[in-house]
Amino acid sequence: MDINDYNRLVNMHSDALLRFTLRLVRDRDDAKDLVQEAFLRLWMNVDGVDASKGRSYLFTTARNLVIDRKRRRKYLVNFETWHHDHHTCLQPAAGVKEVLDRSMDRLPPHQRRLLQLRAIEGHSYKELVARTGMDMARVKVYLHRARKAVRTHIGDPGLVV
Repeated sequence: MDINDYNRLVNMHSDALLRFTLRLVRDRDDAKDLVQEAFLRLWMNVDGVDASKGRSYLFTTARNLVIDRKRRRKYLVNFETWHHDHHTCLQPAAGVKEVLDRSMDRLPPHQRRLLQLRAIEGHSYKELVARTGMDMARVKVYLHRARKAVRTHIGDPGLVV
């Protein structure tokens, strides 16, 4: 293949190759980069490629470049955007357990027991009904009142489960 054959391939196939890579990567800038890389590889191997097989060489090269790029990007993690999404780190203040224990001690025994079963031990409402013998409405009312009392005592609703 000579320079005239190369220029003819560029003129004939650049638009089709761009559409092909654009379908695969769905990003216009990436597709342009891949097309340019495919033509560069053809130029670097101009002596080893037959002019009649230039089109298939370009499309095969572009397809392989897309596959390589996807493989590389699969393992990349962009830490900069990850850090921008997480501006703060929420950590409980010192002494939260003591404040929570004091507020739980202020509750009536049935509310304290329900809150422990639900928030700490993770039982469902149905399990609370079965364990306490109360009806569902009463369990919900007592839990609501217990949470409200704890929230009022603590002062920070983010600390209450």
